[in-house]
Amino acid sequence: LRQAAAHPGTALVEIYQNCNIFNDGAFDTLKNRETAEEAVIRLEHGQPIRFGADSAKGVARDPATGDLRIVPGDDPDILVHDAHTPSPTTAFALSRLADPGTLTHTPIGVFRDVRRPVYDAQMAEQLDTAVEQHGKGDLAALLAGGDTWTVVG
Repeated sequence: LRQAAAHPGTALVEIYQNCNIFNDGAFDTLKNRETAEEAVIRLEHGQPIRFGADSAKGVARDPATGDLRIVPGDDPDILVHDAHTPSPTTAFALSRLADPGTLTHTPIGVFRDVRRPVYDAQMAEQLDTAVEQHGKGDLAALLAGGDTWTVVG
């Protein structure tokens, strides 16, 4: 949550919250210490994507399909998480990795952290450039100016 709040621009945060009425116990697999170690994949930028007891499992890209797959923790093709890559492909594939019914292989953490210019910064830059090139505007002079027209009708 801190990283999302500190990120300039848009941040999407997904929160798994239990609902006693509609999905009671839906996230127990992720909360239970005995099952969470095998179910939760903690994403850390710059680190191999490993999980399970003693990091016995990992995530690699299937060369035939391009999809992500679970592999043994010593597999040489284990992906290194790059949250700063411009392409959203791997982050999207990671978001689709969890089994919706059992929540096994659920990645958590920062999937993407891409820095791009944000609207308010670009707008402020455009205003500064306009003032630099044309001087500070005068709203009263603009409204009282001679360039007007009349609608007759």
